[in-house]
Amino acid sequence: MTTQINGSAITGLAAYRPTRNVTSAELARQTSVSPEWIEERTGIKTRHHASEEEDLVTMGSEAGRKALAAAEVDIAEVDLVILATATRRRRIPGAAPEIASRIGIPAAGAFDINAVCAGFTYSLAMASSAVRLGSARNVLVIAAERTTDFIHPRTPDTYVIFGDGAGAVVVSRSERDDIGPVVWGSDGNRSAVLKMETFDDKNDYVVMDGPLVYKWSTATMPRAARRACELAGVELSDIAWFVPHQANLRIIDTLTRTLGFPPDRVARDVVDTGNTSAASVPLAMTRLAESGRVNHGDLALLLGFGAGLTYAGQVVRMP
Repeated sequence: MTTQINGSAITGLAAYRPTRNVTSAELARQTSVSPEWIEERTGIKTRHHASEEEDLVTMGSEAGRKALAAAEVDIAEVDLVILATATRRRRIPGAAPEIASRIGIPAAGAFDINAVCAGFTYSLAMASSAVRLGSARNVLVIAAERTTDFIHPRTPDTYVIFGDGAGAVVVSRSERDDIGPVVWGSDGNRSAVLKMETFDDKNDYVVMDGPLVYKWSTATMPRAARRACELAGVELSDIAWFVPHQANLRIIDTLTRTLGFPPDRVARDVVDTGNTSAASVPLAMTRLAESGRVNHGDLALLLGFGAGLTYAGQVVRMP
């Protein structure tokens, strides 16, 4: 049996940001740290917190609709919907089928994936493979997170950095390979570095060993970034935009210096959006596209990393 290998490309890109914007000063009043401490340690000035009406399905559906409109893809030609999320309290059923139905996509395959902060880049790799192998004509990839459901003032390291939102892309067949091979990996021996923990109120909240996360990410991710370029057949100097997971500004700036990448070509959406876990990479990509600085076909290096510990990245052409 012969399988035809197609190319794959990102043809649409969109974001949904909750309407409520929360300042560091507001959060400082709820915890034991100052606004200056927050901004010095994280680089984050504001972050979006979702309302009760802005649940994962609502945010994901809105981002998905806008991405399909940007791609000019008919919903009848979408064969698969992938949702990356780690913050849905109701585990069964997955939210991807509900999102597909809400958008009006008829009978598409749909599933959720939980790779936490690397969820979008993992999902993008699977979408690209489905398109390239002919399993789907178009794949809608959505990353949606309500991280604020899992943070608590007693842990300032997490309480002040996380935000909510959703980003989406459409992956379609292409005459060339506009989505490069994925580089991915994990280190389960460090799973306790960033995890959920049950507090006195019997709810689960994110706890993190920030210094160890910083040490691991800044030591491991430069190698992953260079390997992604190598597999894509490009040099780091060919990359127009670096879009890492928006963990915090210190990590982003350290990765930028280590790679020797031009600082003005690095996504820093974290300053105004916070850490949105899986949604951070597509949100940052959308912010870049909306800036007017990006040209169609510019090469972008994407890199997701976080709890697990997991990471994944690839070189793509911007739509």
